[in-house]
Amino acid sequence: MTSNPTWGEKTAGSEVAKTFADKIKGRNVVITGVAPKGIGQSTASAIAAQGPAHLILASRTKEKLEQSATELRSAHPGVDIQTVLLDLASQASVREAAAAIAQRIPTLDLLINNAGAVVMTRQLTAEGIELQFGANHIGHFLFTQQLMPLLEAAAAARDSASGAGAGATRIINLSSQGHRCSPVRFHDINIEGKEVPEEERQPSYMPPTFTRANEDGYIPIAAYGQSKSANILFSVGLQRRLKSRGIAFFSVHPGSMDTHLGRDHDPEMAEAISKTATYWKTLDQGSATTLVAALDPALNDSNEPYLSDCQFAEPAPWAKDAENAEKLWKLSEELIGEKFD
Repeated sequence: MTSNPTWGEKTAGSEVAKTFADKIKGRNVVITGVAPKGIGQSTASAIAAQGPAHLILASRTKEKLEQSATELRSAHPGVDIQTVLLDLASQASVREAAAAIAQRIPTLDLLINNAGAVVMTRQLTAEGIELQFGANHIGHFLFTQQLMPLLEAAAAARDSASGAGAGATRIINLSSQGHRCSPVRFHDINIEGKEVPEEERQPSYMPPTFTRANEDGYIPIAAYGQSKSANILFSVGLQRRLKSRGIAFFSVHPGSMDTHLGRDHDPEMAEAISKTATYWKTLDQGSATTLVAALDPALNDSNEPYLSDCQFAEPAPWAKDAENAEKLWKLSEELIGEKFD
């Protein structure tokens, strides 16, 4: 259970950050996917207001990244806010960004893997991986692996210096209720029309718009769904393999918001997605679940992988399955070309 059972879909992220201000002040934080009018920006703003030591924003587009940083520096002049270019669709860029961060800070207390890609046509990463899976999961898998020494150093330092104990250092992966649109298609990761077993197919209850294939066989929502399932399975895998290092790992559904992620949706898709939401959150409300997962001390010893509306929630069965988590971990290691252990 979280610290505040009354928090829910209308809770503001700024309220959560203020409540747990002592978990932010003086800490080092990295957030991916920060851009104006996005959930990353709202999350960064809530954190910046509580005085972190260093707040590093990592994102792909230099102009938008600098605009976000400028706005945050103006609102919080006493906070060290830095930027790093990060293209999650390029493993070379991911490695360069992680190396740049390691040169700036010796420890990392909080990593929020917030960035996400949504595309409606077949696109590939620099390594030839389907873009949504490659950026949303593989890019963050590699980024986390590269930053793990900083996270482990933070966990060790906080434990010995303050007695904060295991779980004060955290990795948060932004998933989505969209994970319910598809399991990870291990037999067809690039959505190329290969035969997949029943357990890897989209659920039969999906509306036709969500199972619609393009002329080349690409199913955009299946690709998005598997990437969001992978985000949760990544947290499951992290917990199973690395929790003993004093770091906690969670994935979250931030809620439904009007952001730039839906810019490529055609009217039919936009209408179908709009019907899945019962409440549309503000950006401040959209950052709340991320911040509960990142800061709430009641979560330090939890093994639950997924939160929604500021509380623990039950993901789809395939997204919490230990065997799937292990298969995904091994596949991810193959795709980045090195071990993560």
